[in-house]
Amino acid sequence: MLVVKCKDCGKEVAGNQSRIVSCGCENMTTIKGDVITAKDLSRVLIVKNNSPESSHSKLSSEDIAWQENRRRRKVRKMDFEIR
Repeated sequence: MLVVKCKDCGKEVAGNQSRIVSCGCENMTTIKGDVITAKDLSRVLIVKNNSPESSHSKLSSEDIAWQENRRRRKVRKMDFEIR
């Protein structure tokens, strides 16, 4: 559940997947699911965000280093003599 606060009216609005929720002031801060809309988004403050953050990687540090080295690898072009 996403919770935002409208700085104009001071009302906290909690998101809902099934319906649109609005604060009702002139900025019209509106939430539906994970989508936040307003006339001026700089006047909206996100209070609670429950999106899952992937802080842990599935790759080990050796795997990441190997991928970086492989990414930097040059592709060798073969020259063939055409007769």
